[in-house]
Amino acid sequence: MEDITRIGREHLVVHGAAALSLRAIARDLGLVSSAVYRYVKSRDELLTLLVVDAYTELGDEVDAAVAEVAPSDHAGKFLVLARAVRRWAVREPARYALLFGSPVPGYHAPAEQTTGPGTRVIRALVRIYDDAYRANGRGGTLPGIMPGVPAEGMLPADLARIREEMGLAADDDLIVRGTLVWASLFGIVSFEVFGQYGEGTFSDPEQLFEQHLAVLRSVVGL
Repeated sequence: MEDITRIGREHLVVHGAAALSLRAIARDLGLVSSAVYRYVKSRDELLTLLVVDAYTELGDEVDAAVAEVAPSDHAGKFLVLARAVRRWAVREPARYALLFGSPVPGYHAPAEQTTGPGTRVIRALVRIYDDAYRANGRGGTLPGIMPGVPAEGMLPADLARIREEMGLAADDDLIVRGTLVWASLFGIVSFEVFGQYGEGTFSDPEQLFEQHLAVLRSVVGL
């Protein structure tokens, strides 16, 4: 299975997710296709294997980076988490695209296999916000930057459900801010990885990224 995953990663870089082929992987392994099908039954199973593999590696690198920071340094944890996401994405653009790029036509990731690995980074991010909130009793809120969460509509119920599911102490305002930072972080990384800024627009993407992190830190008061 490790060899199938390794060759699958290589083919992902060269051919892209939509063109993955078990027969081609079998050829590179020097096997008949039936031998590979004993381990991976379809292209969709191969894609799921690669999705879980990529999420797991990203999650491992994020967790390792965060673990190096003192428990009380919430801002430091946020910074190393964000930098770990960018570092992995820049190093593994094809695998990042598999996770966060355009959907592969005809493929639907099975939630029972991908939700756990796929939510590791957001859960680590949320833990940082919530730990900060618990530590200082206010979550570093910045009055006036964001409007209050409305009392009507579906959003309050959604926020309450998220708070319960994730065991959070954070108030609605901080959860909304945290969601904005989550979406912004991956949006910023995606713009760089997928070349959306345009060639030559920013000569030092890392410096731009650090400026963005300073802004995002302020959004959640870290």
